[in-house]
Amino acid sequence: MAFLLSPGVYAASGHARLDAAHVDLEDRGALLRGANLFVDYCLNCHSAAYMRFNRIGEDLGLSEGDVMARLIKTSAKTGDTMTVAMDKEDGKRWFGTSPPDLSVVARARGADWLYTYLRSFYRDESRPWGVNNTLFKDVAMPHVLWELQGLQEPIKEKIVTEDGKEVEEITGFTLVEPGKLSPKEFDAAAHDLVSFLVYLSEPSKLQRLPLGKWVLLFLAVLFVLTYLLKKEYWKDVH
Repeated sequence: MAFLLSPGVYAASGHARLDAAHVDLEDRGALLRGANLFVDYCLNCHSAAYMRFNRIGEDLGLSEGDVMARLIKTSAKTGDTMTVAMDKEDGKRWFGTSPPDLSVVARARGADWLYTYLRSFYRDESRPWGVNNTLFKDVAMPHVLWELQGLQEPIKEKIVTEDGKEVEEITGFTLVEPGKLSPKEFDAAAHDLVSFLVYLSEPSKLQRLPLGKWVLLFLAVLFVLTYLLKKEYWKDVH
């Protein structure tokens, strides 16, 4: 807690306000919808090389046929890892940097960061892909979800910093070109995608979290029994 509250951590985050993702790994529907979004929009450039398709199927209750139909869009087999055909050098030449593997991105960035990032693209004609991001300024990634969200313009306001300087800051967005989804529906889709990325970064949580509840219950019952046993042993002493 002392580390999280230290000034250095706030400086590293750039004082960015993050929106809460409220990820619930017990919501299998959200994980399935997020998995579909991931393979449709992310897996073209970003790999998830530490995860196999059949592991997702086992964890989310999909048959092998469902995995093939819903998650595999290439010639890959269910036992293959989630790799991409893009060569790293090609990715670096096209985007300026090779698209990173997303296997553990949720552990590196955090669910709230990812949720805010996916919803913070805005039109910026000065950038190669015509978009920028308030949370990751001058990011090399194009807005791959633009057809779902649409395009938005930033709302800028002048604010005075702590040292007295007046700066222009983006405080919100205006939707100028609607997408296939309403803003509320897109927020839900971004939440589902982030939920899947959280699962992807630590799939054992699906088993560990329910097991942890039983362990805590066992310890609570054991505590009562141990306390009663202690009283029985020491009753003659007192």
